[in-house]
Amino acid sequence: MNKTVELEEYIERHSSSEPEYLQIITRTTHQHAVNPHMLSGHVQGRLLALISKMISPRRILEIGTYTGYSALCLAEGLAADGRLLTIERNDELEDRIRENLALTELGRRIELRTGDACEMIRSLPADERFDLVFIDGDKREYVEYWNAVKDRLTERGWIIADNTLWDGHVVDANYDKDAQTRGLRAFNDKVAVNEEWEKVIIPLRDGLSVMCRRDQTR
Repeated sequence: MNKTVELEEYIERHSSSEPEYLQIITRTTHQHAVNPHMLSGHVQGRLLALISKMISPRRILEIGTYTGYSALCLAEGLAADGRLLTIERNDELEDRIRENLALTELGRRIELRTGDACEMIRSLPADERFDLVFIDGDKREYVEYWNAVKDRLTERGWIIADNTLWDGHVVDANYDKDAQTRGLRAFNDKVAVNEEWEKVIIPLRDGLSVMCRRDQTR
C-alpha cells in the first residue's frame, strides 16, 4: 500500500469518527455532486469542529458552503445561543445544501444565503461581528474575502482559510499563470507580512491556515 494512503487511513482510525449525518453527506456528495474532492472530509472536519469547540463562537461566518459538510462541523462548537451564516455562490447547490442541513438539529442554527460573498458581507449591518470566519470560496478572491472580513471580527475572533497550499501549486512555477494559484499566493503573502496577525499554515489535506490578531495571544 502507498505509504501516504496508509498514513491517511491510520490518522482517520485514530481520530474521532464522523457523526452519521456527515457520513451520509460524504456518500451523497460523491454520488451526485460535481468535484466531490471539495468536501472537507473526515479529518479536516474533526479539526474544524475541535477549533470551533475551543472558541465556542456566538457567530460564525463561512464563505463557500459547497454541500454543507464544513458548516455542520463548525456548528458543533457554537455557543448555546450561537448562529452560523454560510454563503454559497452556486445557487444550483441550494436544494442539496438545505437537504443536508436538515439531517441534524444543528442545521436549524445555520442560515444559508446564495450569491456573491463580498457583496453580502458589505450589506450586513455595520455592527455585525463574527467570532470565527472560515474562508473556502473562490480561490481567486481570497484577498478580497480577507479585506471584507478582517474588520468584522470580534476582539478575540479567528480566521481559518482552506486550500492555502493548493495541492502544492503555490510553490510550483508551472502554475504561475493559473489564476486560482496566483490568488492563493497573493493571500498567503499578504497574511504572512502582516505583523498584526499570528498565523500558521497546517499541512493537512490541501493546507489550512489558522490566524488571529497578535494582541489577543498575549
